[in-house]
Amino acid sequence: MNIYVGNLAYSVTQEDLRDAFAAYGEIASVNLITDKFTGDSKGFGFVEMPNNSEADAAIKALNETPNETPLKGRNLKVNQAKPRGERPSRGPRW
Repeated sequence: MNIYVGNLAYSVTQEDLRDAFAAYGEIASVNLITDKFTGDSKGFGFVEMPNNSEADAAIKALNETPNETPLKGRNLKVNQAKPRGERPSRGPRW
């Protein structure tokens, strides 16, 4: 299952994200989204976990819960990632 993780502190690294989710099961991949020009974190990323029950446990444990370490005490937004086509339209931008 691909998991979206939002509201990350800009100082969180891919290793921090991996460590936070590893407590719940096997991690296939971690992708922290960065600005293509500066390389700075954009404050969100994705974690791929091959076992759906482990992924569900991680989502339930980490969503909206402040975490001291390693994720800098932020209330995270954690849910199953949706493909771009399934997201609601933002409407016209004037």
